[in-house]
Amino acid sequence: MSVTPLGTVDRARVVDDARKAGYPTDTARYGVAAYRLTYRTVTPEGNPTTASGLLVLPTDGGARRVPTVVHGHGTLAYRGYAASVAEGPDRTVSRLYASAGRATVAPDYLGLGTGPGTHPYIDNRSAATASLDMLRAASQAAPGLGRRLDGRVYATGFSQGGQVAMALGRALNSGEDARFRLRAVAAVGGAYDVEGSQLPALFDGRVGPGSAVFYTAYYLTAQNRLHHFYADPREVFRAPYAAHVESLFDSNHPADQIAGKLPGTLRELLTDQWYEKLRHPGGSLLTAMRTNDYTCDWKPDVPVTLYSATGDRDVPLANSQNCARRVTAHGGRVRLVDQGDVSHYTAFSRSLPEITRSFPTT
Repeated sequence: MSVTPLGTVDRARVVDDARKAGYPTDTARYGVAAYRLTYRTVTPEGNPTTASGLLVLPTDGGARRVPTVVHGHGTLAYRGYAASVAEGPDRTVSRLYASAGRATVAPDYLGLGTGPGTHPYIDNRSAATASLDMLRAASQAAPGLGRRLDGRVYATGFSQGGQVAMALGRALNSGEDARFRLRAVAAVGGAYDVEGSQLPALFDGRVGPGSAVFYTAYYLTAQNRLHHFYADPREVFRAPYAAHVESLFDSNHPADQIAGKLPGTLRELLTDQWYEKLRHPGGSLLTAMRTNDYTCDWKPDVPVTLYSATGDRDVPLANSQNCARRVTAHGGRVRLVDQGDVSHYTAFSRSLPEITRSFPTT
């Protein structure tokens, strides 16, 4: 629908920003230009809507026809943090991929960036649809910007973007759009198994209490809009949180406006009834989890690498272990890399050097 230039930076700036973020720089070869794309896609219910995303292209060298890296971002509660809107880690990573001589496509997902409405957090099907539609939009826009996408796609992402990368990979692997050929998936720290891995970890200490509260509040309010767990937030959340928890996760509140508005533990956040429901899910809650826990149920025809860390207290290693088992059970091959006793974000920065070097540029 529209292409908005976001500026050009030279190779030196790409390298400087990557070094400040602790990212590798040896693959950086070119300056890059960034653009915000606004494009048509669909809601989780299949209705027409729009979304935005970031397209980054090399500017001063390399081939005219380039492969594409699709980078899925991690959990964002505020639309203004999306890579097509704000400078930040996802824009830095996207520039780094493009500086090697590739196109980078970084979808904002629904309800983030300049897209309307609220973000359907952990609705992996609509995130994959928005990502594929962003890829289509980028393919249409790129020739007018001096490059063409050659059809090869490398899917990657961090945290929430990890399961989006797997969902997009599954769609491309099945031939959902013949213009694009999946070549590899490299996903870091994804919550691929909410029912069997992520949910139990909220209660046994593997997820830190602050993260458990944030993710749970975001998940329940977002998924309620799709699966109707409750009619009144007071059924789920204790006072005083019930009065404002839904508005905190309306895509319009930055982190400093959410900070201090939630309690320190799940016991303080949830009513007794819903605390037990989360420990032993059933009904529409269980249906929602199983609807989204599908991203590893396919047989890849391409290399798949899952990166995680034993020390991750946001998205425990068990998610990636169970994902690898499911891919293997479908007859696929998958490599699991454990980055050791490090945090969620350190696992990403440790994984990025291998990912950036493994995706070809020609």
